[in-house]
Amino acid sequence: MNEATILLVLAGIAFLYASVGHGGASGYLAVMALLGFAPEEVRATALVLNLFVSAVAFTQFTRAGHFRWALFWPFAVASVPCAYIGAQVELDPLLYKRVLAICLLVAVARLLGFFRAADGPHRDPPLPIALGVGAVLGLVSGLIGIGGGILLSPLLLICRWSSAKESAAVSAAFIFVNSAAGIISDQNVGNMLDQQHLFWVLAAVLGGLFGSYIGARRLNEVRLRQALGVVLLFASIKLFMA
Repeated sequence: MNEATILLVLAGIAFLYASVGHGGASGYLAVMALLGFAPEEVRATALVLNLFVSAVAFTQFTRAGHFRWALFWPFAVASVPCAYIGAQVELDPLLYKRVLAICLLVAVARLLGFFRAADGPHRDPPLPIALGVGAVLGLVSGLIGIGGGILLSPLLLICRWSSAKESAAVSAAFIFVNSAAGIISDQNVGNMLDQQHLFWVLAAVLGGLFGSYIGARRLNEVRLRQALGVVLLFASIKLFMA
């Protein structure tokens, strides 16, 4: 895969993930892992791309009035230190691929529309549950190099803790703080700040900007998200078979 194709793929992943408030880390990780990049380099790169795209998505969904601080902070206060700790752990490459494949399956389910807001009035999560969930998701996020939004947003919807738009806004913020914690903790981030990776960041930001705008203010691109879901499903299967 040449550089131009990689840029287009990263922009497309960012576009589609940002439309539902996600940074796209699981998509970037799948692409780079399948291209043969080392896990430690993959994790660092995905964290940086995630940070920028989630910031763009958060800005768009917040400007549209969908962010709720009271819903966000109980999850984030426990997740950030756990993400910092998790980023310092290097998993066995085979275990890394297996866990990433599972996270991809959750992303696929989210993109294909399996997780929707449950019927009934929304309620705030009990504080102990929110803290526990945040801690677990933060640790997984740090270990794999994702922000955790693909794992948090289905819970928000299934448990009736938020609407779909609120889930997107809160997930984007959750991804941002966990990605920041992982970047601070990960010693490999400094090794990827070259011209090639700056172009990757630019492509992802542009894709995330358009995707989050459509997700926050326009109709969602359902068919495109479904297409990405199918691609990631094949990527997940390939990682399981690796």
